[in-house]
Amino acid sequence: MASPNMDPTKLDLEAVEAYLERHIDGFEGPLTAEKFANGQSNPTFKLITPKRNYVLRRKPPGQLLKSAHAVDREFRVQSALWETDVPVAKMHVLCEDDDVIGSMFYVMEAVEGRNINLPTQDEIPFEQRRQINEEMARVLARIHAVDLEAVGLSDYGPEGNYYERQIGRWTKQYRASETENIPAMEELMAWLNDNIPADDGLRTLAHGDYRIDNMLFHPTEPRCVAVLDWELSTTGHPYADVAAVVMQWNMPQESRGLEGVDRKAQGVMEDQEFIDAYCRNAGISEIPDFGFYLAFTCFRMAGILQGIRKRLIDGTASNPERAATVAAGVPRFAEFGLDAARSV
Repeated sequence: MASPNMDPTKLDLEAVEAYLERHIDGFEGPLTAEKFANGQSNPTFKLITPKRNYVLRRKPPGQLLKSAHAVDREFRVQSALWETDVPVAKMHVLCEDDDVIGSMFYVMEAVEGRNINLPTQDEIPFEQRRQINEEMARVLARIHAVDLEAVGLSDYGPEGNYYERQIGRWTKQYRASETENIPAMEELMAWLNDNIPADDGLRTLAHGDYRIDNMLFHPTEPRCVAVLDWELSTTGHPYADVAAVVMQWNMPQESRGLEGVDRKAQGVMEDQEFIDAYCRNAGISEIPDFGFYLAFTCFRMAGILQGIRKRLIDGTASNPERAATVAAGVPRFAEFGLDAARSV
């Protein structure tokens, strides 16, 4: 049986409890934990104590791709945003000592709220669904409006052309985890490299994986109480975050998308309605050449899924059962990215 320090689905509770007793004021055990089923990259656990609950996010154990699973960056950005109008959980402690549980981790408050897994929002009252989409657009515009210098994040990402940097980074990540040749992915990477737009000077905080299931909403109101999963955040270009929402919505329903859904009957927004709602909240008139941003986001998601496939093969996937299904989406996202590229 694998040691709790090397099994991504388990925690050494004794070690965690001892560490938190030393580093969080008022922390008292006994401690139990439940692993959240969602999430492939950084295993996440609900920590339960008699007085209050917490959430722990850790790097997976074992050999990892360089710059991946950056829980220290997640901790930094959410700590910086705590005093802004971007809703995030309160950060408690970052442990950079791998010897405690086998990998770096951080602990934050457990925010009570609704986690909406699917963009169909089936579990949400019909009259709130469009309001939820409006709130997604509003919060995203707030993220992009953060004063980087004021919150200490001006150095959170490199200067220069965001898309040139990101395409280079994710191409390297993809090559490092490549398990087979996927023609659509090769074509998409080549197209992106040939069509990187000139730097327009926009440099904001970018979430990197903005979608409905990475948010928590108030238990009864259509109001976001926390944006989650900041692993891919950086300083960069805002329109990739808008494209991430549209990308998810255009996936098949079995891949958590809205393909084939009568959105009006379902009470959720069309793609352009969401883009328009974002533009209103961001104080801009439109997003030109949106197809490029959508193609880029599909490419990045394909790279992320390829990393999951590689971890599955290596035996370090956070959720092995779902990993096999998710990893099969690599060629699908690549094809969708090519469709978006052809629309430019």
